[in-house]
Amino acid sequence: MQSHHVSLNGQPFHYLEWGPPDAPILLMLHGFPEYSGAWTELARRLSDRFRCIAPDQRGYGQSWAPAEVRDYVTGKLVGDMVALIDHLGGGPVTVVGHDWGASVAYVLAARHPERVGRLIILNGVHPIPFQREMAKGGAQSAASQYILWLRRDGSEDRLAEGDFAKLMDLFSAKMDLSWMTPAKLAAYKTEWARPGRMRGMVNWYRASPLQVAPPGQPITDLPALPRDALRVPQPHLLIWGTGDTALLTDCLDGLEELAPDLTIHRIDGADHWIAHQQPDAVAALIRDWLS
Repeated sequence: MQSHHVSLNGQPFHYLEWGPPDAPILLMLHGFPEYSGAWTELARRLSDRFRCIAPDQRGYGQSWAPAEVRDYVTGKLVGDMVALIDHLGGGPVTVVGHDWGASVAYVLAARHPERVGRLIILNGVHPIPFQREMAKGGAQSAASQYILWLRRDGSEDRLAEGDFAKLMDLFSAKMDLSWMTPAKLAAYKTEWARPGRMRGMVNWYRASPLQVAPPGQPITDLPALPRDALRVPQPHLLIWGTGDTALLTDCLDGLEELAPDLTIHRIDGADHWIAHQQPDAVAALIRDWLS
């Protein structure tokens, strides 16, 4: 594994790299509250055939973490990854996204198809069906109420209190965290404790335009998201841990209308943290699909 510090659009970013420098690139985008090192288990299983690139996204780890919410709008997050792909040679690359990384990956694939050859998502959701389900006031709305809490002023301070006790509660809520060894937890806490990072991480939620309905109170006047601008033309693999309690399977309904070249594999016995829980199975599915 190699660690790199680069300038993207004039700002400092950090990424990890595994595999031969001339191999096909897998650009691996983490979500909340992870960082580049979250891809280690999967990258080690794929780096014989692929050049695995895992950046700390804006606000995370050793990358740029501006304090203002306006610096975390989707266009800027996607722009960081466009700049990174160009730094790596211009693409097209295969993009792998999880959680918030999936949101960036979907928009990156839709808006910059010349840079994304294939798209792989692990327990992440396309913004259009996700907004539909969060607005219904049903099960996904109930599961997403934590988003409203994270958007409150000062939530980053409460997440960090007591050696990140509240953040660990969110991380493990109704999920299997048995993969989190003491060494991994120490590494996560090192990244979370970097100045300004907790605010940067939470600002992803504050900057998102997606709305969350109160349970039982659907939102009926949402502006329509641009379907054509968010259509995914590439071959798309979705790997889904069926035990996810943060992102529910209703969010997959209609995805094939937005990604017509879609393959879905469901893995029982895994939840939102599928890449940690089932790295062998996930790596095998990625290998088979890319071959």
